[in-house]
Amino acid sequence: MRYETLRIGIEDRIATIVVDRPEKRNALNAVVRRELVDALDALRDDDGVRVVVLTGEGDRAFVAGADITEFAERSPLQQRDAMDGRRVFEVLAEFPKPTIAKINGYALGGGCELALACDFRIAARSARLGQPEIRLGILPGGGGTQRLPRIVGYGRALRMILIGELVDAEEAERIGLVDLVVDDDELDARTRELAATLAGYSPVALRLAKDAVRATLEMPLSAGLRYERELFVTAFASEDRNEGIRAFLEKRAPEFAGR
Repeated sequence: MRYETLRIGIEDRIATIVVDRPEKRNALNAVVRRELVDALDALRDDDGVRVVVLTGEGDRAFVAGADITEFAERSPLQQRDAMDGRRVFEVLAEFPKPTIAKINGYALGGGCELALACDFRIAARSARLGQPEIRLGILPGGGGTQRLPRIVGYGRALRMILIGELVDAEEAERIGLVDLVVDDDELDARTRELAATLAGYSPVALRLAKDAVRATLEMPLSAGLRYERELFVTAFASEDRNEGIRAFLEKRAPEFAGR
């Protein structure tokens, strides 16, 4: 599939999606959003892909937010229509395979929300993250008011959203907004290292584990524990479970097939 605003490469079971609008700091517009949904749908169904890495072209921006020119003249009803249907933030958050945000520069507004929807966030030391929508007289609309507090806590999320402050990579790591900060010239290699580790595990176990952890956001503890038990039993029915145990007993690396 050909894309107008994305570049996609697949190597060693790792897919890399690059938002390719460097002249706009990789800002999100309707085309980018639609193509990201289409790309994620295709990669979800590709058995040759086990991990997805999301990043932006160049070293200035991961995604520097929404393309403001696109919705500057919209009425409230037009904006509601634009936000109906499948949204990339939810498609990414619900993606069954592990996802990694490789944050190379600014991740602001919708860009920060894309990163929040990923499972892992690795940032270059020069990266800056934030939800500065308040400066435009609006608020985050891609899940920032919901996912950010769950990751960094209620108080810090209020500070970032109501004041619109940006945080540097070190501060983002300190508050849990990113999982790892690396020197800019190490970003590619360290992201690849994490992706390769994940790609070597059982796709079945990864999918079930993601599902179980996501359930903590929706279920009380008692229901979550029951759900975890059912998923654990489901994993026992997989060929990968048999291969993993055989490999352990035979003292060799497992070769997971994803079944």
